[in-house]
Amino acid sequence: MVRCFIPLMLVVAAVSASAQTPQAPAPTGPPVVVTSGVATVKRAPDQAFVTFTTESRAAKPAEAQKLNAQAMTQVQDAVKKAGIATDAVRTLSFNLREDVDWVNGKRTSRGYVVSNAIEVRVDKLDDLGRLLDSAVTAGATNVSGIRFDLKDRSTAEREAVRLAVADARARADAAADGAGARIVKVVRIEESSDRNMPPPVPMMRMAEARMAAAPETPVVASDIEIRATVTLTAAIEDR
Repeated sequence: MVRCFIPLMLVVAAVSASAQTPQAPAPTGPPVVVTSGVATVKRAPDQAFVTFTTESRAAKPAEAQKLNAQAMTQVQDAVKKAGIATDAVRTLSFNLREDVDWVNGKRTSRGYVVSNAIEVRVDKLDDLGRLLDSAVTAGATNVSGIRFDLKDRSTAEREAVRLAVADARARADAAADGAGARIVKVVRIEESSDRNMPPPVPMMRMAEARMAAAPETPVVASDIEIRATVTLTAAIEDR
């Protein structure tokens, strides 16, 4: 007679391993549909920002600073005469540096350069061209970074979000209808609006000539575009 013995330890181990095998979690909650909505709102700008810079050079730093202070004072006086409020002007930067040449390894100073930059907010766009001319005539050596914007930007941003949500909901309804289902409720809305400021418009450097006798500088502003993107998650059920 032949007898077979099955080791008890192996049987127990096999049963234990089978009991510990992870099972896929059962789905919870109702089925959902996820869609994205996009909207762009265009508005004509009613505000602008522009940077004026004065640059002065002298043999000594104190002299360069003095010359620059005089030039910037004249520019700020011109800005004030143009009807710009005091709180619409702010200093962006002030720099003092030595201008140095290196010839055959020898350091040669060419004097000192002082630059001062201010940003001016313009609330009446019709005055912008005249302001540019006045500042350059007064002594601004560089005009740069014209940026158009909206005084009430938040209202336009909220409108863009509202339209983006409507777009996402319409897409969700279409997706559910195509699957023979209907929307039960909106579960989640995630908003990702483009809050970046409009890019500045580069301006030409005006270090040589003054434009007192020239016609007023023409300035043309394009529409401001505010874009919003949302992701909408909605619960669905069979019809």
